Amino acid sequence: MGEMDDLLRTILVYALPVVFAITLHEAAHGYVARMFGDTTAYMMGRITLNPLKHIDVVGTVVVPLLLLAVTGGRFLFGWAKPVPVNFNNLRNPKRDMLWVAAAGPVSNVLQALVWALLAKGLESASGGAAQYWGQVAVAGIFTNVVFAVLNLIPILPLDGGRVLASLLPKRASYAYQSTERYGMLVLMLLIVTGVLGRLMAPLINLAIAVIATLFGLQ
Repeated sequence: MGEMDDLLRTILVYALPVVFAITLHEAAHGYVARMFGDTTAYMMGRITLNPLKHIDVVGTVVVPLLLLAVTGGRFLFGWAKPVPVNFNNLRNPKRDMLWVAAAGPVSNVLQALVWALLAKGLESASGGAAQYWGQVAVAGIFTNVVFAVLNLIPILPLDGGRVLASLLPKRASYAYQSTERYGMLVLMLLIVTGVLGRLMAPLINLAIAVIATLFGLQ
């Protein structure tokens, strides 16, 4: 019974940060793609802050819940419905792909800063509601840092892979993009073996320490 109560509390704390971390990440891709000439996501109604437009039942709900249950929030992974981007519609496909890809992790960094601001504002507050939202804010910082770091890993189809493909010379970029068919398999192997967690942990800890220092969080 105690374990179920702990899981329920963890879900209540992490639910909002996880949903917004994933869905706003996707919306950011569509918004920046539109800025650079591709209106695909806009025409499909995907440039919206409404999470219901982006939620994937498995990736946004089931997988994060399972990881919360298994790891207690120590490791998070998930995805939303991918925002459709036709890179050929971008004014300069190879160059603009970098900005479209980077928009997702940047949105997570901005969300982490907003949650940090909320956490700072609640430090001196008292009462059950303030305590709850303080926990949500801390979870929001952690969740968004995790998703930013995860998505910057240079493995296609992650955003870091798109950024790297944009920066490589044309021939090397095409060769690199051909590895995308194996990307998710490689990513899953890294997650299952624990290698990904070990690689990400120092970067996550550093980012959280920087945010805590910037906002003077305890």
